[in-house]
Amino acid sequence: MRVSGFTGIRNGTLMGYPFLQSIQSLLPLVDEMIIGIGQSESGDTTKAEILKLNDSLSEPKIRIFDSYWDTNKTKGGLILSEKTNEALDRCRNDWCFYIQADELIHEDDLPLIKQALETNEKNPEVQGLLFKYVHFYGSYQTIATSRRWYRNEVRIVKKSSGARSHNDAQGFRINGEKLSVASSGSRIFHYGWVKPPKMMGQKSKLLNRWWHGNKMDNDFDDFQYDRQYGLKAFEGTHPKLMHDLVTHQDWSFDYRRSLSDWTLKDLNLFASDIFERTFKFRIGEYRPYRLVK
Repeated sequence: MRVSGFTGIRNGTLMGYPFLQSIQSLLPLVDEMIIGIGQSESGDTTKAEILKLNDSLSEPKIRIFDSYWDTNKTKGGLILSEKTNEALDRCRNDWCFYIQADELIHEDDLPLIKQALETNEKNPEVQGLLFKYVHFYGSYQTIATSRRWYRNEVRIVKKSSGARSHNDAQGFRINGEKLSVASSGSRIFHYGWVKPPKMMGQKSKLLNRWWHGNKMDNDFDDFQYDRQYGLKAFEGTHPKLMHDLVTHQDWSFDYRRSLSDWTLKDLNLFASDIFERTFKFRIGEYRPYRLVK
């Protein structure tokens, strides 16, 4: 059984992505790592750092290709799936593991993922594997758990199924239809919302342009993390690859707030949580997949 990893990235260092840690977290699982690298803006060193990483490996697995990102495409984040599919098309194996530049695999989950791959390799009903998400927000000690955040997403697909990255590259479809997937029993650690506030504003501005152009640039000049409903203290362990970033966090974020700060939307989310705990069902959950039992 052979596995391809794939991703696309542009301006990784300027946007503060932990892309080197992300790639390294996947390398133990894959036989090749396909990376499409978009043209950089001034000061970005993404390509050089990835090449240096590959040179340092005892078994180089990384295959990069230059990818042109058309900056005139500013509708719905569609360019993100376009660039993801460019990398998927270059994968040489049927099992293909997609990881975004702000996502990591925990080393404790590697055996579970390998087992899920082996179990489902010969099952024609299974077109991909589903992962649970751990979303960090504001700091490395805080996670977001409300239904505003998706709990699960497909990250491994069988290329032979015809799966394609969809919309803004959050998930996959086959001719517009949901994939039939099995649970991987594993997690994706998502660090897209953990950076110093100034860098988070820069990242948000650059990423938002793929939806709205530069019309909203000024909205991120004084970025502040929101003390939103559903934030909780993280009680687990981070992937070892994140140790330096976690221990050197140089900003503070206190997610706690008083009841007087609650909005009507917060009350609705609270009510839905009570319903979920009672009936074991999450109202309006985003589920772009079919789970094979």
